[in-house]
Amino acid sequence: MSTRAYIEHVAIWVKDIHWHIRFFHEVLGMTMREVQGSIEEPVQYWTLGGMQFMSKPDFNDTEGRLGHLGVMCEDMEAALAAAQAFGVTEMPQGRNWLRLPDGLVVELIQASPARAVSDILAINARS
Repeated sequence: MSTRAYIEHVAIWVKDIHWHIRFFHEVLGMTMREVQGSIEEPVQYWTLGGMQFMSKPDFNDTEGRLGHLGVMCEDMEAALAAAQAFGVTEMPQGRNWLRLPDGLVVELIQASPARAVSDILAINARS
């Protein structure tokens, strides 16, 4: 095992970003962590709770479209080194953005401090 990690956020393309912001806020209590653009015209919107909505108004499918998984790592360099043996492709966004052979995109993020990953993984959400 090269490092410990957890899913920090899930990024999805959405047709109606305002609907998704309202739904996750009103149903699940997820408030804004960050916005790209303005609140009135968000391009991307991140929630406390791990969702990232990316506005794609021309999206016309009945199923959601996964943009990428954001993975928080104790040691991102170790994870990047270990990933090379799996035939991943580095993406233009940076060396921490990897396309897996089946098309899934993973963004690796260095935790600061590294022990934060262990703290999160110590939480038993089912207890």
